[in-house]
Parts: sequence; structure tokens; C-alpha cells
Amino acid sequence: MRSTILSSLTVLIAATVVPLSAQVFEAGFHGGVSRLSSRTIGSTPGATAGDPRSDVELKDGWRFGVRATLNSGRFTGYEFGYAYNRTKLLINGEDNGGMAIHQGLFNYMLYATPEGTRVRPFVTGGGQFSNFIPPGASVTQGGGDNKFGFNYGGGIKVIVTDSWLFRIDVRRYESGKPFDLVGAEGRLKQLEISAGVSFYLH
Repeated sequence: MRSTILSSLTVLIAATVVPLSAQVFEAGFHGGVSRLSSRTIGSTPGATAGDPRSDVELKDGWRFGVRATLNSGRFTGYEFGYAYNRTKLLINGEDNGGMAIHQGLFNYMLYATPEGTRVRPFVTGGGQFSNFIPPGASVTQGGGDNKFGFNYGGGIKVIVTDSWLFRIDVRRYESGKPFDLVGAEGRLKQLEISAGVSFYLH
């Protein structure tokens, strides 16, 4: 009985330690563009829904952020990150000031080539939250509106040196439309096209 237990523990420890020894950690930053579709987020308070004279929409902008990835298997990994997006709020086509979208995400990664390969195409998907900060408000003062959603996409990583890699990402983010305005319908869709560098430990 004791030998069976010891054998089972040995197998369990080996199964745990071997994958851990193969894990690769990456951390880096990225920057790029943020393209919004279904960008009309509703109408001004008190307006008739659908009245084009009171449309409220967001404009395309830019983004930068950080990502950390744990490649836990030969073809798989997990990633979490933060991004700051800059956009503008338009009412009836008029610029009402710049605003921020803070995003946090957690994704699953699936690679086309095994760990250690110089070029690694990948697909990814997961969940995120987006915190929309209207003009004149501050995230530190609780002036934003949180919306939850999901994201998916793909990209490629290229190892440049023993410690650095270059990556390109294309992702689609979908979430609820912020501020609960009159006539808000559907989801806000955001396209990220970005490039960045990451330091990795293996």
C-alpha cells in the first residue's frame, strides 16, 4: 500500500515539475492603432432615439500597453495585460474632447509552432473589461463606466535575440456601449493593430 502511494506521489510530482521547468515567461510593451466600428453609442439625454442631430459617437485613435505571457506548454500559454486607448467623443459630429479607454484582459494562447521555435504564429481569445472615461473625468475619481466583453485575434512572435522577441497583434474587442445613452444598440467593436517587443525568460 505504502509503495503504491509513493509511486503515485512520484508520478504526480514528476508530472507537475516537468511542465514547470519548460515554462517560458514573456513581458513587454506594444503600441498601435485602435479602430472602432458600430461607434455610435447612443443619443444625448432627452433626445429622440435615432435623431442624427444628437448622435454620440467615438472616434478612431491610438493605444499602448503592456502584456505578460506564461507559455505553460509546447503549444499553449496564458496572457494578461493592460492597454490605454485614446479616442474622442463626438456629438453631432462636433469634437467634445479626448477621452480614455482603459482595458484589462486575460487570454488563452494557442501557437502553430512549438516552444523554442524562432517564428511562432498564434491565435488567442479571452475576456476583458473596458473602463470608459468621458472628457473632464478621471479614473482616479471613479468617473468612468465599466463594460465587460471578449476579444479574439492572432499574430506572430519572432525571436530576435536570446532574450528579446518582436511581435505583431491583430485583435477584435467587443463590449457593451458605455454611459447607457438613449438608443444604444448592439456592441461596441474595436480593432487593434499593434506591434511591440517582449523580454523573455526560459
